[in-house]
Amino acid sequence: MVALSRFNQPIVWRAAEQKHHRVAKMNVEHEVTLLIEEIRRLGSKNADGKISVKFGVLFNDDQCANLFEALVGTLKAAKRKKIITFEGELLLQGVHDNVDVILLQD
Repeated sequence: MVALSRFNQPIVWRAAEQKHHRVAKMNVEHEVTLLIEEIRRLGSKNADGKISVKFGVLFNDDQCANLFEALVGTLKAAKRKKIITFEGELLLQGVHDNVDVILLQD
């Protein structure tokens, strides 16, 4: 007999959804780690001594294109965790190519 949740869904499904959420969270953390490495590789120290890189450089780099399924999403996640900063909420190719992405943690 399968136990049902209050929504009449098998509890097995809820456990699978929780596992999917954990895996997705680990993937975001992994991509943020990769992003830090790429910013260090492509960037240079700014006047404040922090490493920065232009968004256009990140976006147009072949290695970054192969690593990140959704670069903009990874940037937003890293900004939310206060690992990086950039002006604005969202970066778009072309329009924001000259925006600095600054690594806050070194």
